Amino acid sequence: MHEYSRSLTRTGCAAVAALALLLLTACVDPTLSTATSGRSALPKVAENVYVASMDSGIAIPALPLEKIPEAYRRQVVEYKTDQVPGTIIIDPSKRLLYYVMDKTTAIRYGIAVGAAGFEWSGEAVVAEKKVWPTWTPPPEMIERKPELAKWKNGQPGGPTNPLGARAIYLLSNGVDYGYRIHGTPEWFSIGRNASSGCIRMINQDVMDLYARIKGGEKVVVLTASGEMPKGLFIPKPPAVKKKVEPAPIPALVLLPPPSITLGGPVPVVAPAITPVVSAPAVEPEAACTVSLVSGVCPVGKAAP
Repeated sequence: MHEYSRSLTRTGCAAVAALALLLLTACVDPTLSTATSGRSALPKVAENVYVASMDSGIAIPALPLEKIPEAYRRQVVEYKTDQVPGTIIIDPSKRLLYYVMDKTTAIRYGIAVGAAGFEWSGEAVVAEKKVWPTWTPPPEMIERKPELAKWKNGQPGGPTNPLGARAIYLLSNGVDYGYRIHGTPEWFSIGRNASSGCIRMINQDVMDLYARIKGGEKVVVLTASGEMPKGLFIPKPPAVKKKVEPAPIPALVLLPPPSITLGGPVPVVAPAITPVVSAPAVEPEAACTVSLVSGVCPVGKAAP
């Protein structure tokens, strides 16, 4: 009887331990790996994420999943942070955006960030969000790309609009520096430094993020080295290279065509030469030996 009691005790302890383990497992997202580090620990990427759909009457095309690197596809990952749930953390060095779910978990999205000369870092807040927003290029962008002048009053939302299906507007210290988190029709730019400072997302991804935020969320943009920012850094836009206009070419003056006489070559006439005639030599008059008559020496009276 004593042995039987001990056997029941051991069996009960084992059952309690198994139940505790089962309950603990139920508190963990089943999509997460039990490993704590390394790329191999990432969960399997969700399927049927980048399919075609209609949104506000605008068609969103399906994307070729095989052409999107797995690192930049939407997925839930382990991400340890002291930021509160709902915080958006952007890592430009890895071209990734994290939406914090709790202290150890985040939804990760692939992004495109600012090209050389357009990188910024610091903190911001979500001030506004719009569906299929109008895009208005700033004057300095039009100066860099004059072909955008046609949209100086705004490009309506649509499949070719650079802001894509959604735009999330950011303020830093109450100032709008023109930075946005937005979709893009250029999904192939994800994973690159390609924008003018804004954060680009695949349309299907920005729609997912848009649905999760309410407004007022904190946004942290890490430094180029992946560290927490110590302040707000806004780069100066690169100087626009002005074109040197060539000197104007003077108007071409057309001379009248020369007259041509038909019937043979035109003879060349030498200029007339006027001969030089020497004046005859004047012999000096002989002295008159008598008085002049009417100013003339009488004949035969001149001295020999």
